[in-house]
Amino acid sequence: MSQWIEDEKKYLFQNYGRQPIVITRGEGSFVWDENEKQYLDFLGGLAVTSLGHTHPAVTAAIDEQSKKLVHTSNLYYTTPMITLAKNLVQLSGLDRVLFCNSGAEAVETAIKLARRWGHDLGNGAYEIISAEDGFHGRSLGALAATGTARYREPFEPLPIGFHHVAWGNIEEIKQKTTAETVAILLEPIQGEGGVNMPPSGYLQEVRDWCNKNNLLLIIDEIQTGIGRTGKLFAHEYENIQPDIMCLAKGLASGLPIGAVLARDDIALHLIPGDHGTTFGGNPVACAAANAVIETLTEGNVLEEVPVLSEEMFKQLESLADRKSIVNEVRGRGLMIAVEFDKDIAADVVNECRELGLLLNNVRPNTVRFLPPLTITKEEIQQACQILEKSIEKVTV
Repeated sequence: MSQWIEDEKKYLFQNYGRQPIVITRGEGSFVWDENEKQYLDFLGGLAVTSLGHTHPAVTAAIDEQSKKLVHTSNLYYTTPMITLAKNLVQLSGLDRVLFCNSGAEAVETAIKLARRWGHDLGNGAYEIISAEDGFHGRSLGALAATGTARYREPFEPLPIGFHHVAWGNIEEIKQKTTAETVAILLEPIQGEGGVNMPPSGYLQEVRDWCNKNNLLLIIDEIQTGIGRTGKLFAHEYENIQPDIMCLAKGLASGLPIGAVLARDDIALHLIPGDHGTTFGGNPVACAAANAVIETLTEGNVLEEVPVLSEEMFKQLESLADRKSIVNEVRGRGLMIAVEFDKDIAADVVNECRELGLLLNNVRPNTVRFLPPLTITKEEIQQACQILEKSIEKVTV
């Protein structure tokens, strides 16, 4: 065993099920371990390294900004933060941005914003409806909203006022809505739940229900946003507009950042002293995010995602035709899951790693692909070949 791994087991909290490799460097779609073994990274830091590892535009932005100013807090203005806010507002159609450092923080902020809005305008309405199998983070408020019981139960009692309904079931949302309901919080595609697609028309029905009942629609784009599905935001496929949107993960292609966007009339309910974060809007992280947005919108990266997605689905569906153990291939853009008819996902992930491909298992029978948006067709073909070999070895 690596000395680094032995030291980790001695000195760090053991709250992660880390894969047994020590990654020391990365470039593009590849990473290398301490022994210089190369891996094709189709997990992308959990949808974070959106432009691949050490993308030139991102590293240049980090380098330039780190030589000017690394941190100053939100007691002052900084130009990268304001530039990024302007970029996000122009691209999203929403009006204002609050920066934080992670997806969980973004969800916590959205929850507070919705409750403050309910306090001010909604006769004290505070309850939030979210979906079973959803995932919104591991802090207490975000965990209460998360629809997966095994994440919540060890930490109960959690904050009150959260109700969970079956994914895709508009009738359950209607049944759970009361005078105390202030918002509905959903992912446009459930990521940690297994890359679960919304039923056709579902999100539009939720939007209509929110409009009818004066509820806020909070869309959690933490995993799906910033080009992951082939559009900047996955809710664009449904032709809806959220009242509040949460972003994180791929926004700065590796640096910690989160963001909450909202309509002007909602954002104004957070006044000085209501909410904040010491590191939110960090100049270096915002500079990296501006480089990501510029690369996606001014280059051809975003335009290529549907082409690469089509290639990946073609390869995986061909594999499904050859391997009866593959039950389904689902997803959108470069957020894709392969479901098996047996609980072999962990074994497949381990075998893929041995053969030089990094994936993860989101369910006992499901593996997930979150490659950089900059992958090539050749890398997709290589990954699918490794997956097929791994399935064959596991199912012998």
